Amino acid sequence: MDVPFDPPMDTLRAFRGQAPRRIPHYEHWSCPDAETYLSGVDYYEHPRRCRLRLAERYPQLRLPVPESDDPLPRPKATAELTRESSEAVRWGAGESWEWGWGRRFSTVEEVLRFSPLERPDFTDIPVVESRNYVDEDTLYREFRARYPAEWGDLPPEDGDVTIGFYNTLFMWPLLTFGWERFLEASVEPEFERVLSEFAELSRRTFRAMARLPVHVVICHDDIVGTRGPFLSPAWMRRLVFPRYEEFWSILRAAGKRVVFMSDGNMDAFADDVFACGASGIVTEPYTDFRALARRHPDCVLAGEGDNRVLTRNDPAEIEAMVERMLETARMTGGYFLCIGNHIPWDIPPPAIERYLDLCAERGVRG
Repeated sequence: MDVPFDPPMDTLRAFRGQAPRRIPHYEHWSCPDAETYLSGVDYYEHPRRCRLRLAERYPQLRLPVPESDDPLPRPKATAELTRESSEAVRWGAGESWEWGWGRRFSTVEEVLRFSPLERPDFTDIPVVESRNYVDEDTLYREFRARYPAEWGDLPPEDGDVTIGFYNTLFMWPLLTFGWERFLEASVEPEFERVLSEFAELSRRTFRAMARLPVHVVICHDDIVGTRGPFLSPAWMRRLVFPRYEEFWSILRAAGKRVVFMSDGNMDAFADDVFACGASGIVTEPYTDFRALARRHPDCVLAGEGDNRVLTRNDPAEIEAMVERMLETARMTGGYFLCIGNHIPWDIPPPAIERYLDLCAERGVRG
């Protein structure tokens, strides 16, 4: 029997672990050439028309549709992607930013003297979540403006409403100080005071988000890489995870579901994240998704698909990958079809088409 697509409700049901008949997608999408190929409309000449056509063919992607159909500039050639102090790379329809995090800190001593609470206005400090954290109400007013006033305090029940926060805790020192200074300072006793002050900025944020008309809060922290943790489990369990538990208890008490997002291999810390109150994890295919589905019934999982498979563009390999994903999906009601390590600009469009068509054909629970 043909099961119709209802992406908003299928997504909401999956976030609740309710095993929707049609398994939804949660894709990290950044491939304009595939949009042109799949829609038959040039992405750069007619961006709105392209997305509208793509939405007709693949409604499960739920890509935002631009209001304007004005032409977009085409990306620079790779040789032209340079900036003042470093090279950029092609990213989606444009180019990446340069890695400048922490440039203003050159010593561990400067890191340990820094006080996030002395100047909680991060509007002009590049930390991804650059805004004023002076108090909860200021944050609430900024976030609440994203949603219709008529919703009041509760989100509508005809589809999912989510909000995300990139700097749950680990990202604060990483982005503020840069990797080297962060890791050097992390072993110093004085660093605990710095991290505690960053935690207060996040605490204000999650108190504000608890008041919003949303179903789900996506909490991001890149706490692992492809080979696992950056810092010791003991350090994480003493300084990071107890604060996750506190932050997420604020959201859960307000009826929000929490989903954690991290790059890398989450095997070492996944159980900690679930114990802190997360309903699920969005991560990359280096993680053992099947093991998580067995240990955490009806948890949210996204990211098992692998762009390396799509890059090779072997039809049999793509089909086998989709079948493995669907087997995992049958183990948990919160599964999302997702290429966890991204669908970037250089993935062959025919491989993406095969992946999406196989998911559409077979991605249905019996």
